[in-house]
Amino acid sequence: MAGLRNFVLLLFAALAGSCFAQSLRHTLSALGNPEFHGNRVELLPTANEKYDRMFKSIQEAEHFVHVEYFSVTHDSVGAKFMSLLEQKARQGVEVRLIIDGYGNMKSRYRMSKARMKSLTEAGVKWAFFDPIKFPWFNHVRHRDHRKIVVVDGREAFTGGMNVARYYITGTKRSGLWRDMHIRLTGSVVDEYERIFENIWRKETKEVLDTTRYRNAWQDAGSSVISVVNREPGRLSKTMRKAYVAALDAAKREVRIVNPYPTNVRSVRRAIKRAAERGVVVKIMVSGTSDVSMTPDVVAIEMKKLLKRGCRIYYYDGGFHHTKVMTVDGEYCTIGTANLDGRSMLFDYEVNAFVFDAALAAQLDSIFDEDLKQSQLLTPKNFKQRFSLGHRIVGRMLVPVRSVF
Repeated sequence: MAGLRNFVLLLFAALAGSCFAQSLRHTLSALGNPEFHGNRVELLPTANEKYDRMFKSIQEAEHFVHVEYFSVTHDSVGAKFMSLLEQKARQGVEVRLIIDGYGNMKSRYRMSKARMKSLTEAGVKWAFFDPIKFPWFNHVRHRDHRKIVVVDGREAFTGGMNVARYYITGTKRSGLWRDMHIRLTGSVVDEYERIFENIWRKETKEVLDTTRYRNAWQDAGSSVISVVNREPGRLSKTMRKAYVAALDAAKREVRIVNPYPTNVRSVRRAIKRAAERGVVVKIMVSGTSDVSMTPDVVAIEMKKLLKRGCRIYYYDGGFHHTKVMTVDGEYCTIGTANLDGRSMLFDYEVNAFVFDAALAAQLDSIFDEDLKQSQLLTPKNFKQRFSLGHRIVGRMLVPVRSVF
């Protein structure tokens, strides 16, 4: 009888989870986020896996390669990437590349004039999004923080990684970098292509013939994906509303990994609501960062959530740059958005909300593995991790956290 009872309980939980996932899908659609069926998602949980798979796909391109990145660092990995784009352009493949102007400028190894000339001579069409120019204030608000590569309209790559060697080797300041990407096939690829075409038109004024770059898709897999594309203006609230909807739909457990979870008010309140109704909320925060003052601000936010019953884990294996959330083991989101004011209020971002329990389980497994290199935050060790000086700095910077 006990076995039958457990089976019934598991069945009920599965059906309930499916019902809540369906409800979230309707909510995301109502918020204006298109849903796509028949997709396959391949998780690329390390930089080596991302670069190997993406470079191979670009190498095999026959018609076009469209690239949108916040930053391409001109180190050995970035140089290989650029050379590959030039090679494909010389072969007659249409190659378009857009890089955020601020993202390029802030890089220690920014694109050189020699590389710009080389790209042009090879036939690559390229542009900076909102190029930095005098008086240099144009990037204080909006930046293109998305990472999108579309190859021949048959596959798309997106996630948290830019193109840089430090995703493989780490840095002296932050240690080893942890991040992940996904490769998508199926009808959702057309949406990532549409997003690229819109930003390309905005910056270059070139209107692309969409019929040349979209596919008449047959099912590539079973994943249902809602694409949440944040753009200043018309779509300015879509990312934070999507996160709030997913958090409000949670019934059992939420797992969040994010490098800068300073949280806007609406997301913070949704996290607190989830914890208050008994949802187990686990948040993994990076013990190191590439931005000097951000950990102090994050610490203040994590202390508040700790008091509300959230379980906060500090990852001490390096810099965890991943932007992932799983809910109830049923669905997840992975993309470019950080849980901070800059991503939620100012920048261009894109996340895939994937309704695929197998992918959610894969991400949860990685989370469990990363727990082995993490410390559970407690009121006692909070003061050990953050000195009085750091706590004071964090509180002073809270009012301006959306600027970071």
